[in-house]
Amino acid sequence: MIYLDYQATTPLAPEARDAMLRWLDGPGGTGFGNPHSAHRMGRQAKAAIELARDQVAALLPAGGRVIFTSGATEALNLAIRGSGEGGTVSYSAIEHSAVGDTAQAAGKSHVLNVASNGQCNTKQDLPADTRLVCVMQVNNEIGTIQPTIEWHRKAKQHNALFLCDAVQAYGRIEVTGADMIAISAHKFHGPKGVGALWLRDGVDLHEVQTGGGQEFGLRSGTLSPALIAGMGAAAAEAKDRMEQDRDHIDALRTRARALFGDWTLNGSEDARWPGNLNIRRDGLDVNRLMSDVRDVMFSAGSACASGSGRPSHVLKAIGLSDKQAKSSIRLGFGRYTTMEEIEEAAGKINAAAEAQGL
Repeated sequence: MIYLDYQATTPLAPEARDAMLRWLDGPGGTGFGNPHSAHRMGRQAKAAIELARDQVAALLPAGGRVIFTSGATEALNLAIRGSGEGGTVSYSAIEHSAVGDTAQAAGKSHVLNVASNGQCNTKQDLPADTRLVCVMQVNNEIGTIQPTIEWHRKAKQHNALFLCDAVQAYGRIEVTGADMIAISAHKFHGPKGVGALWLRDGVDLHEVQTGGGQEFGLRSGTLSPALIAGMGAAAAEAKDRMEQDRDHIDALRTRARALFGDWTLNGSEDARWPGNLNIRRDGLDVNRLMSDVRDVMFSAGSACASGSGRPSHVLKAIGLSDKQAKSSIRLGFGRYTTMEEIEEAAGKINAAAEAQGL
């Protein structure tokens, strides 16, 4: 099988797997201790978590702290619900549903428009009572890189906090400044089930999940040393090979663009993460294509919304019709993708599309 769905999840890095194994010990081992226990095994587990906290923080801005969560969805909920009540939460039209749905459920919300290239510009007005602005750094469906520095500045001008969903950016490019930043380990070759919220010093949150008061009293629940150690190792590996990964992905992107030259690109050609290729062919039956090319793993949009039957809200936001959105596919590639896999996958996808008379 050829895996081209890196925006949905990434293969676990061997370094992350190795870091996790010690903390998965069964009877007779010493790595299964509760990191919140005061005895030796508990202290060892806690030390592993604090090492990972430093490793994760090394790819985030200075002047903040890392709060471990079960993933980015929990981190975003903590940021949106825990940062205040009343006032409006403004978010871009192409945010992940973990932002949009939570903003709507938390109270008043306002949607920021995006241009046809997929970018959310700062010329539009914010409601006067905006308390929080949410703009992601890299979109998960079309890969567009957002002007988060400008949005952070605009949020400050309105005395609002700025939350950045950096799930698709962390470990790939430099994460820009914000008041709060959400990340997820399995998007940068770490394990599933763990993520973090970075909180700038001086920003106050209230807990939304009560219990034992772990994680600075903001996120109760026993932490998993294995998952967090894996996340830390994945972060350290991403930091060490960021430039190498980028060069490799740039080369894959150049080849993929040539192989899919007669497809239409969705979103900006230049202001995008090169490991994302969201393309369409008018009249394409995507379900039939995926059935005909079962050994190539790609997507018709966000994995979180798969099976809903609704056209992508991201593609609709950039002006595509329902028919155009439903004739689009997303190819995601990264560190472990080979050039041979790109070429073989392109051959199969193109042949299957041509078999539909396109």
